[in-house]
Amino acid sequence: MQAGDFRAGSIFKMEGNFYQVVESQHIQQPRMAAFVRAKIKNMETLAVQEKRFNVTEVFPSVSLERKEMQFLYSEGKVYHFMDAESFEQVAVDEKMVSDAMLYNSDGILFTFTYADEKLIGVAAPTFVVMTVTECPPAVAGDTARSALKNATLESGMIVKVPMFVNSGDKVKIDTRTGTYVERAN
Repeated sequence: MQAGDFRAGSIFKMEGNFYQVVESQHIQQPRMAAFVRAKIKNMETLAVQEKRFNVTEVFPSVSLERKEMQFLYSEGKVYHFMDAESFEQVAVDEKMVSDAMLYNSDGILFTFTYADEKLIGVAAPTFVVMTVTECPPAVAGDTARSALKNATLESGMIVKVPMFVNSGDKVKIDTRTGTYVERAN
Protein backbone atom coordinates (compact mmCIF):
# COMPACT_ATOMS: atom_id res chain seq x y z
CA MET A 1 0.00 0.00 0.00
CA GLN A 2 1.27 3.46 -0.86
CA ALA A 3 0.67 6.52 1.33
CA GLY A 4 -1.05 8.14 -1.66
CA ASP A 5 -3.76 5.45 -1.40
CA PHE A 6 -4.64 6.18 2.25
CA ARG A 7 -8.36 6.52 2.95
CA ALA A 8 -10.22 6.72 6.26
CA GLY A 9 -10.36 3.19 7.65
CA SER A 10 -7.30 1.90 5.75
CA ILE A 11 -5.07 -0.36 7.84
CA PHE A 12 -1.32 -0.61 7.28
CA LYS A 13 1.80 -1.82 9.07
CA MET A 14 4.60 0.59 10.00
CA GLU A 15 7.59 -0.03 12.29
CA GLY A 16 6.14 -3.39 13.37
CA ASN A 17 2.79 -1.92 14.51
CA PHE A 18 -0.64 -1.84 12.88
CA TYR A 19 -2.18 1.56 12.24
CA GLN A 20 -5.60 2.66 11.04
CA VAL A 21 -6.02 5.87 9.04
CA VAL A 22 -8.52 8.11 10.86
CA GLU A 23 -8.40 10.82 8.20
CA SER A 24 -6.04 11.76 5.39
CA GLN A 25 -5.44 14.73 3.16
CA HIS A 26 -3.45 14.74 -0.10
CA ILE A 27 -1.54 18.04 -0.39
CA GLN A 28 0.10 19.42 -3.53
CA GLN A 29 1.85 22.78 -3.27
CA PRO A 30 3.48 24.66 -6.17
CA ARG A 31 7.18 23.83 -6.63
CA MET A 32 7.09 21.25 -3.85
CA ALA A 33 6.66 17.50 -3.78
CA ALA A 34 3.19 16.21 -2.99
CA PHE A 35 2.64 14.67 0.44
CA VAL A 36 -0.09 13.10 2.54
CA ARG A 37 -1.00 14.47 5.97
CA ALA A 38 -2.77 11.76 7.92
CA LYS A 39 -4.16 11.15 11.39
CA ILE A 40 -3.31 7.57 12.27
CA LYS A 41 -4.33 5.43 15.24
CA ASN A 42 -2.07 2.76 16.69
CA MET A 43 -4.33 -0.31 16.91
CA GLU A 44 -2.65 -1.64 20.08
CA THR A 45 -2.22 1.50 22.20
CA LEU A 46 -5.14 3.38 20.58
CA ALA A 47 -2.93 6.50 20.51
CA VAL A 48 -3.74 8.90 17.67
CA GLN A 49 -1.03 10.95 16.01
CA GLU A 50 -0.74 13.21 12.99
CA LYS A 51 2.00 12.27 10.55
CA ARG A 52 3.27 13.44 7.19
CA PHE A 53 4.05 10.85 4.49
CA ASN A 54 5.69 11.03 1.08
CA VAL A 55 3.03 10.07 -1.52
CA THR A 56 5.21 7.26 -2.90
CA GLU A 57 6.12 5.79 0.52
CA VAL A 58 5.27 2.07 0.49
CA PHE A 59 4.04 -0.05 3.42
CA PRO A 60 3.75 -3.86 3.63
CA SER A 61 0.33 -5.22 2.74
CA VAL A 62 -1.85 -6.46 5.58
CA SER A 63 -4.26 -9.38 5.24
CA LEU A 64 -7.43 -8.61 7.17
CA GLU A 65 -9.89 -11.17 8.49
CA ARG A 66 -13.15 -10.40 10.28
CA LYS A 67 -15.04 -12.79 12.56
CA GLU A 68 -18.41 -12.48 14.27
CA MET A 69 -18.12 -13.23 18.00
CA GLN A 70 -20.68 -13.38 20.80
CA PHE A 71 -19.92 -12.20 24.34
CA LEU A 72 -20.05 -14.99 26.92
CA TYR A 73 -18.80 -13.66 30.27
CA SER A 74 -16.15 -11.53 31.93
CA GLU A 75 -13.61 -12.63 34.51
CA GLY A 76 -12.07 -9.57 36.14
CA LYS A 77 -10.41 -7.60 33.33
CA VAL A 78 -10.66 -10.45 30.80
CA TYR A 79 -13.67 -10.82 28.51
CA HIS A 80 -14.57 -14.15 26.91
CA PHE A 81 -16.16 -14.39 23.46
CA MET A 82 -17.25 -17.28 21.26
CA ASP A 83 -16.91 -17.53 17.47
CA ALA A 84 -20.46 -17.71 16.05
CA GLU A 85 -19.44 -20.31 13.42
CA SER A 86 -16.73 -22.56 14.93
CA PHE A 87 -17.73 -22.11 18.63
CA GLU A 88 -14.05 -21.46 19.43
CA GLN A 89 -13.60 -19.30 22.56
CA VAL A 90 -11.32 -16.27 22.75
CA ALA A 91 -10.20 -14.32 25.85
CA VAL A 92 -9.62 -10.59 25.30
CA ASP A 93 -8.15 -7.91 27.58
CA GLU A 94 -10.52 -5.20 28.86
CA LYS A 95 -8.72 -2.30 27.13
CA MET A 96 -9.32 -3.90 23.70
CA VAL A 97 -13.10 -4.23 24.19
CA SER A 98 -14.07 -1.47 26.64
CA ASP A 99 -15.63 0.84 24.00
CA ALA A 100 -17.52 -1.95 22.25
CA MET A 101 -18.87 -3.36 25.54
CA LEU A 102 -20.87 -0.16 26.13
CA TYR A 103 -23.26 -1.55 23.52
CA ASN A 104 -23.46 -5.10 24.85
CA SER A 105 -26.96 -6.52 24.82
CA ASP A 106 -28.45 -10.02 24.45
CA GLY A 107 -27.67 -11.60 21.10
CA ILE A 108 -25.25 -8.90 19.89
CA LEU A 109 -22.47 -10.17 17.63
CA PHE A 110 -19.23 -8.20 17.84
CA THR A 111 -16.88 -7.95 14.85
CA PHE A 112 -13.30 -8.98 15.62
CA THR A 113 -10.72 -7.72 13.11
CA TYR A 114 -7.52 -9.69 12.70
CA ALA A 115 -4.50 -8.35 10.78
CA ASP A 116 -1.98 -11.03 9.88
CA GLU A 117 -3.72 -13.29 12.45
CA LYS A 118 -3.31 -10.76 15.28
CA LEU A 119 -6.39 -9.23 16.92
CA ILE A 120 -6.33 -5.48 16.29
CA GLY A 121 -9.89 -4.38 16.94
CA VAL A 122 -13.30 -5.24 18.36
CA ALA A 123 -16.39 -3.37 17.15
CA ALA A 124 -20.07 -3.46 18.02
CA PRO A 125 -22.64 -3.55 15.17
CA THR A 126 -23.41 -0.15 13.63
CA PHE A 127 -26.86 -0.07 15.25
CA VAL A 128 -28.00 -1.82 18.44
CA VAL A 129 -31.34 -1.99 20.21
CA MET A 130 -31.08 -1.50 23.97
CA THR A 131 -33.54 -1.18 26.85
CA VAL A 132 -33.82 2.05 28.81
CA THR A 133 -33.42 1.15 32.52
CA GLU A 134 -33.67 4.63 34.04
CA CYS A 135 -35.25 7.74 32.61
CA PRO A 136 -36.85 10.77 34.31
CA PRO A 137 -40.48 11.42 33.35
CA ALA A 138 -41.29 14.21 30.89
CA VAL A 139 -42.34 17.45 32.58
CA ALA A 140 -45.17 19.54 31.12
CA GLY A 141 -43.72 22.55 29.35
CA ASP A 142 -40.46 20.78 28.49
CA THR A 143 -41.84 19.45 25.21
CA ALA A 144 -41.29 22.63 23.20
CA ARG A 145 -39.22 21.99 20.08
CA SER A 146 -36.63 19.23 20.32
CA ALA A 147 -36.03 18.91 24.06
CA LEU A 148 -33.87 15.98 25.19
CA LYS A 149 -33.32 14.22 28.50
CA ASN A 150 -30.74 11.74 29.81
CA ALA A 151 -31.58 8.04 29.77
CA THR A 152 -29.54 5.19 31.28
CA LEU A 153 -29.36 2.08 29.12
CA GLU A 154 -29.01 -1.55 30.24
CA SER A 155 -25.21 -1.39 29.85
CA GLY A 156 -24.99 1.67 32.11
CA MET A 157 -24.36 4.04 29.20
CA ILE A 158 -26.15 7.41 29.33
CA VAL A 159 -27.60 8.88 26.11
CA LYS A 160 -29.77 11.88 25.26
CA VAL A 161 -33.28 10.85 24.17
CA PRO A 162 -36.49 12.71 23.26
CA MET A 163 -39.03 13.48 26.00
CA PHE A 164 -41.47 10.73 24.94
CA VAL A 165 -39.02 7.90 25.79
CA ASN A 166 -39.71 6.20 29.14
CA SER A 167 -38.09 3.53 31.34
CA GLY A 168 -38.58 0.08 29.83
CA ASP A 169 -38.67 1.36 26.22
CA LYS A 170 -36.32 -0.10 23.64
CA VAL A 171 -34.25 2.41 21.68
CA LYS A 172 -32.00 2.12 18.64
CA ILE A 173 -28.48 3.52 19.18
CA ASP A 174 -25.85 4.39 16.55
CA THR A 175 -22.60 2.90 17.91
CA ARG A 176 -20.40 5.13 15.71
CA THR A 177 -21.59 8.26 17.52
CA GLY A 178 -23.23 6.84 20.66
CA THR A 179 -26.47 8.70 19.91
CA TYR A 180 -30.17 7.88 19.93
CA VAL A 181 -31.67 7.10 16.50
CA GLU A 182 -35.28 6.01 17.12
CA ARG A 183 -37.58 4.10 19.42
CA ALA A 184 -37.60 0.39 18.62
CA ASN A 185 -40.35 -2.22 19.00
